[in-house]
Amino acid sequence: MDHVHLTYEPLNLAEAQRLVSCSSTGATSIFVGTTRDTFDGKSVVRLEYEAYVPMAEKELKKICNQIRMKWRVRHICIVHRLGVVPLLEASVIVAVSSVHRKESLEAVQFCIDSLKASVPIWKKEIYAEGDGDWKENKECKWSIE
Repeated sequence: MDHVHLTYEPLNLAEAQRLVSCSSTGATSIFVGTTRDTFDGKSVVRLEYEAYVPMAEKELKKICNQIRMKWRVRHICIVHRLGVVPLLEASVIVAVSSVHRKESLEAVQFCIDSLKASVPIWKKEIYAEGDGDWKENKECKWSIE
């Protein structure tokens, strides 16, 4: 089963793991992206995310379908935070379960790379000085000149 969710609430790692857990699988791979305190020498105090939610959800479901075409996985969970994300809190969780570890590990890597490249979610870093910058994903296909 695929679980795709965008939320303004803090992400719950235990819930993501529960959603992909299954007695027939021997591997659960999880990626958690968190807010770090520096970028290019600037002190970051928080991140702010915006999304075009209908399109973002559609793109996340496409990624799930692509994963299922490439690997034999059991469950997929992709949750992404919107709005303000303080330091150390999760912005994104990707969890995948499979019978063996190779499939789930490769699927998680593919998922986060694809998310960064194709899903319309935008990130703004807010710095200690009070200013902020919208960040461009270098992987994003529509930002390539």
